[in-house]
Amino acid sequence: MNLENYYAYFDGVVPSRICDDIVYHAERQEKEIARTGNHEDLPKDEKDIAKLHKVRNSSIAWLDDPWIYREILPFVHEANKFCKWNFDLNYSESCQFTKYSKSQHYTWHQDSWHQPYDRPGKPEHGLIRKLSVTVSLEDGRNYEGGDLEFDLRNHGDSTPHVVSPKEARSKGSIIIFPSFVWHRVTPVTKGTRYSLVIWNCGPLFR
Repeated sequence: MNLENYYAYFDGVVPSRICDDIVYHAERQEKEIARTGNHEDLPKDEKDIAKLHKVRNSSIAWLDDPWIYREILPFVHEANKFCKWNFDLNYSESCQFTKYSKSQHYTWHQDSWHQPYDRPGKPEHGLIRKLSVTVSLEDGRNYEGGDLEFDLRNHGDSTPHVVSPKEARSKGSIIIFPSFVWHRVTPVTKGTRYSLVIWNCGPLFR
């Protein structure tokens, strides 16, 4: 799908104090190894972990506190309208707090799948991910590497068109993009990158 706007950003809109509160709160939650759609189950052994870490290597915690959503979701709806995506959204998944330490990364991927969630009895059942949100919780001057990058090539074009919004490194900034857009986080080479991700869902595209 070709788009007029592949992403939207709001620079430094989440107060620094709120970013610090999210990090403080998340660091006290139970952590787990970040997985991908192909690794829904926890790794069984060192070989399985090594295979997963070639694609994605970070630690995560899940948050569903209403005060966090109140800070972020208004910008999701604003971007959805301003960028003329006008996606039908009716559910936001749990917030995923992600911690990238030195050498950790996430290779090229999409957040959406080709089929809707098949989870009868769950609020996401029958829905698909439509808009992804990344919130920078750390000042980009405090770590090196760890860049959020997008590949904006058009369908059928074999030439990569990689961009890295500088706003993604600004503490308190929000980057919003359609969940089918390819993106990655480059390896952190120094310091720690903290971010928050929220996937916003809706019914199948018509």
